[in-house]
Amino acid sequence: MLTNGYHAVPEGKLAAVVTHLTMERPRTMPPVAADLPLRHVTSPDVEWYRDLFTRVGALDWLWVSRLEMPRDRLAAILSDPLIEVRALDIDGHAEGLLELDFRTPGTCELAFLGLTSAAQGKGFGRGMIAAAINLAFSRDVRTLTLHTCTFDSPWALRFYMSQGFVPVGQQVQVLDDPRLTGDLPRDAAPQIPMIGR
Repeated sequence: MLTNGYHAVPEGKLAAVVTHLTMERPRTMPPVAADLPLRHVTSPDVEWYRDLFTRVGALDWLWVSRLEMPRDRLAAILSDPLIEVRALDIDGHAEGLLELDFRTPGTCELAFLGLTSAAQGKGFGRGMIAAAINLAFSRDVRTLTLHTCTFDSPWALRFYMSQGFVPVGQQVQVLDDPRLTGDLPRDAAPQIPMIGR
């Protein structure tokens, strides 16, 4: 249990505040533009997925969970029929990632949602979250969950709340700095201080 006050983060580590959010089945689903270039990718290739994951979240926001994961474990997740991956395609290139996890009965986790810098600022984020809500509740799901953290875009939490998600809890996550472990380049996410060698 954390007490009030400051707590030292060891050298070489990072700390983030993670906010957990939920949404109960809405009465009406948000509209999804018919021309939203969102493509269902069944059993994605691991290297394709890691490339998109890196371009969407790792280099700017230090998303590293799927990059540290052993290849066979990630392949098993991506080939699971209860995991749904969608890519936002722009000019023939995947520039957005939407991943839904239906493995817990009655619940869907919006595991990942993000855009590369090439797709940002064009309204695709609202389209993708609307698609996520529609896809999640098209199944026998009562609750849609997600989490965001202080490493994500500073607008992420406010954006999710504006779309109807409600914060239900917070945690502090401490992890090895992936720029120091070699999992990410040292110049990734320069807005997050790197304390260590």
